[in-house]
Amino acid sequence: MGLETEARSCGVVAVILRGEQFLVIRRSQHVRAPGMHCFPGGAIEPGETEENALRRELMEELAVEAQPVRRIWESVTPWNVALAWWLAELPVDAEPQPNPLEVEAFHWLSAGEIRALPNLLASNEEFLDAWERGQPDRPTSGSAD
Repeated sequence: MGLETEARSCGVVAVILRGEQFLVIRRSQHVRAPGMHCFPGGAIEPGETEENALRRELMEELAVEAQPVRRIWESVTPWNVALAWWLAELPVDAEPQPNPLEVEAFHWLSAGEIRALPNLLASNEEFLDAWERGQPDRPTSGSAD
């Protein structure tokens, strides 16, 4: 491992769909990037797998048990955080409950509605660009509905 790799922070992002709508959160005022809209996720802790980080973050942020399906994309933020974007599923009867220390609100929105949100994190816009170009490995029909 080179120094650059060791110094880089790593995070995981959950891409959860219901039909054509994505699960998006508005970050609380108590976390980094307060009030920003983004897909749920967060830092990967030392020794933690991406899948376990995704499960933990969704439980901490929204009190839901997410099931990671597969890694679909990756990016690096301007501040050198490597993000692993994972397609994930929630149980059909799951009702997210925002943790007010981390999340102000959640929404189910189309890509166009997400783009219209104020304060959207740049990495999320880049993901949507790639999604619309068909670059991320999208779910097959019925796998994330």
